[in-house]
Amino acid sequence: MKIKETIGIDISKLKFDARIHSSQKFNVFENSSKGFKMLVKWVSKNSTYKKSETLFVFEHTGLYSNQLSLFLAKLELKFVLVPGLAIKRSLGITRGKDDKIDAQKIALYGFRLRDEITPTKLPIPAIMQLKNFLTLRERLVKHRAGFKASLKEQKKILIKKENELILKVQKKMIKYLTKQIVEIEAKMKGIIKNEVDLHNLFKLITSIKGIGPQTAYFLIAYSDGFTKFKNYRKFASYCGIAPFPNSSGTSIRGRNKVSNLANKKIKSLLDLCAKTAIQHSPEMKMYYTRRIDKGHNKMSTINIIRNKLLARVFAVVKRNSPYIDTMKFAA
Repeated sequence: MKIKETIGIDISKLKFDARIHSSQKFNVFENSSKGFKMLVKWVSKNSTYKKSETLFVFEHTGLYSNQLSLFLAKLELKFVLVPGLAIKRSLGITRGKDDKIDAQKIALYGFRLRDEITPTKLPIPAIMQLKNFLTLRERLVKHRAGFKASLKEQKKILIKKENELILKVQKKMIKYLTKQIVEIEAKMKGIIKNEVDLHNLFKLITSIKGIGPQTAYFLIAYSDGFTKFKNYRKFASYCGIAPFPNSSGTSIRGRNKVSNLANKKIKSLLDLCAKTAIQHSPEMKMYYTRRIDKGHNKMSTINIIRNKLLARVFAVVKRNSPYIDTMKFAA
């Protein structure tokens, strides 16, 4: 059914501001299940449109917007999670910051694009859980890397006998963090194993030389089990490996460039995958060597290989069969 009403919501940690576009009614609610229930009642009372014609629009703020998303999905109400940058850029030059005005702008943004916006569909609980574990693992890995770097430097400079406790505590922290990382990895492995569809996706993706378990987890989680993106080009754009033109009139004639608006983590993982593929896949090694010998740029060649790997990932998922390395059958 066509969207006729939009509700703009500006979410913060403890509360959220809501604005009904048609009536311009405004209210503030607690960011809790009690506040969510009051929001739905308030909208029903102050809007003349049906629930099926109403769209709730709010910024994707991670943890703060997660509970509202789950609540609306449970009631089968239409909502859309929008990147903050998209809202900001759509409304031109603004000055200052006010939650009440922001809610109005978000409602206006949703109303202007109501015919183009596709309501958000939350991924299955297993994928949401997988995302949470990936985020936690990444945080722990960063902390461990920090302790390792610090310990390495201190071992070179500090006298061991006089600083035994400082070194000992850091060693224990590294050991403890490693244990927690291993435990999280086991949990993620269990999530994938217990879901038949996800386990099948995992086997298909890792059949490609260069793609390891961690990359497979990220690809499954951030593509919502390969349902969020129509093709690999869309996903390549999302993770910042798709080249875009860099030219304007007669003054700018630059090379094609990748965008900085990207999922940097997946981009770095695909970079590692490309370098691994160059080492262990005869086909990729041959392609890389041939291009470099012709004088092509090293980084652009690696980026092409990143795209090739991603294209293979989407291909094996689409046809539901593992990747076959045809090079080993060559005479």
